[in-house]
Amino acid sequence: MAADSHYLPNLRDLQFNLFEFLDIGRTSLGKAPFGDMDETAARQALETFAQVACEQLAPSFAEAEHTPPRLLDDGTVALPEGLKGALAAVYEHGMHHLELPTHLGGMGAPPSLCWASFELVVGAHPSVAFYLLGNFLSRVIDRLGTDSQRKRYLPAMVERRWGGTMVLTEPDAGSDVGAARTRARHVEGDVWELTGVKRFITNGDFDATENIVHLVLARPDGAGPGTKGLSLFIVPKYWVEEGGRLGERNGVVVTALEKKMGLKASATCEMTFGDGRPARGLLMGEVHDGIRQMFHVIEQARMGVGVKSMAALSTAYLHALAFAKERVQGQDLGQAREKSAPRVPILRHPDVRRMLMSLKAHAEGMRALCLYTASIQDRVEVLGGHRAPEAAGVDALNDLLLPLVKGYCSEKAYEQLSLALQVHGGSGYLQDYPVEQYIRDQKIDSLYEGTTHIQALDLLLRKVARDGGATLMGLLAQVRETAEGDAGGTELAAERAALVRALVDVEAMYGALMGKLGESLYHVGLHGNRVLMATAELLVGWLLVRHAAVALERSRAHAADKAFYAGKLASARFFCREVLPGLAHAARMVEASSLELMDVPEDSF
Repeated sequence: MAADSHYLPNLRDLQFNLFEFLDIGRTSLGKAPFGDMDETAARQALETFAQVACEQLAPSFAEAEHTPPRLLDDGTVALPEGLKGALAAVYEHGMHHLELPTHLGGMGAPPSLCWASFELVVGAHPSVAFYLLGNFLSRVIDRLGTDSQRKRYLPAMVERRWGGTMVLTEPDAGSDVGAARTRARHVEGDVWELTGVKRFITNGDFDATENIVHLVLARPDGAGPGTKGLSLFIVPKYWVEEGGRLGERNGVVVTALEKKMGLKASATCEMTFGDGRPARGLLMGEVHDGIRQMFHVIEQARMGVGVKSMAALSTAYLHALAFAKERVQGQDLGQAREKSAPRVPILRHPDVRRMLMSLKAHAEGMRALCLYTASIQDRVEVLGGHRAPEAAGVDALNDLLLPLVKGYCSEKAYEQLSLALQVHGGSGYLQDYPVEQYIRDQKIDSLYEGTTHIQALDLLLRKVARDGGATLMGLLAQVRETAEGDAGGTELAAERAALVRALVDVEAMYGALMGKLGESLYHVGLHGNRVLMATAELLVGWLLVRHAAVALERSRAHAADKAFYAGKLASARFFCREVLPGLAHAARMVEASSLELMDVPEDSF
């Protein structure tokens, strides 16, 4: 790690997930539609990206916090120089090529490897990762745009590194996207003019690229209310002529920058369309299918937020561990009655060990959940891609997992980050250590791209209900197969038993909730978050047990890595003993659910 880098990547655990547990060298790498990268090349790519993340992205992490972006008089946003240098490093080292398909000049890597590399970028400098959205939007236009739109935009977006944004939220609508009032008036062909104001737009403008492509939800004149009346438009900062040449400044401008608790290096913008000059855009694909089209971006963003939370927790854990090894304070409790006993590193204290193991188990569990989900996305692509009939089953599984990745990781990481600060003691409250910035930067993750409760409603009312619970039951059947099997032999018998009990609790929770739906949907509103968290914790426990079984097997043949594999076993044991028993209480709470809270008069709050 560079001397001025805050970032501590866990490359070894990334490699374990990808190549020892998920075995993407066999299941994904080199398979159509992915490029011809093999496992050796994939490992080398991760090692290079980790080095770039530490040496060229992370050093501007604190600088950009203290000298954040500035809104200039002309409505453009100026980034600090260090942040612009970090963005340039991503492109100079070809990190953006990993996710691009080969026909766009990229490596065509599978999602599992792409999300692993994203962890390195977003852990080192989360704001940098969000300024790279234009790279993904080129894939969206490639998939959903017309031939004319692809020819017009894609060469420049990829080769000239244009930025990109997703533009949904409005001041009076918030999370109620269907209440959006931004209007679109047809001009000719696929050209429209937009008028309205959007809010909370991540990186709506920045001066590190010559153009920015906004994907904007707006309501065409005459369209009906709600989300079904929305269409998606490609609206550039500078108009793009049919041959791809840049034209005049378009009528979309930043009118305010939000002052935020954290993640200050990411410019959160109020955007005004059509005030003073027309804001022209192209109707995506020449079809009025806005909300379904935008979900291609929303789902990517939700996955990215989950990975961001996990990455923050992972590096915070490694900082806390290093501090605990170096900080000498107090006597070992086992020698507390001996006045002459020496002072010891705080890693010897039971409470510090408890906090560190909780951090380790949760960070590794979240990584397992994120990369397992990414591996499902690999399978979707191998089977024909999103919406392909052959991929329907795994596509539904990915849909089910996304609210868990986003909702669970964002909520639980914030809770666990407080433990990382606690390990540092009073020092953690100072800016001498990065954990205080991690906490402020990470808190937004539970709020944007759909709050935690929106994720819970999505899980229960859309993903589970859509097929009558068939996808959920299929996933729980896999958990049962592990729990009732012999993975890890006698050494994991207690953990498998804990998994059985947790599975019974989660099944009881769903059964109780489904039984109460006939009375009122309020029960979902009251307990949706609890069900989401419990479901995710069951899956994390399942994955950690499977990790431990692989670690036990491999430790017999790889003596040099024995400490790492013993750590995998310790993570699984801690999670099964300290976390999974809590699912019984969660199940009882759902079973005992009443609607009394909804009857409390408003004046009584």
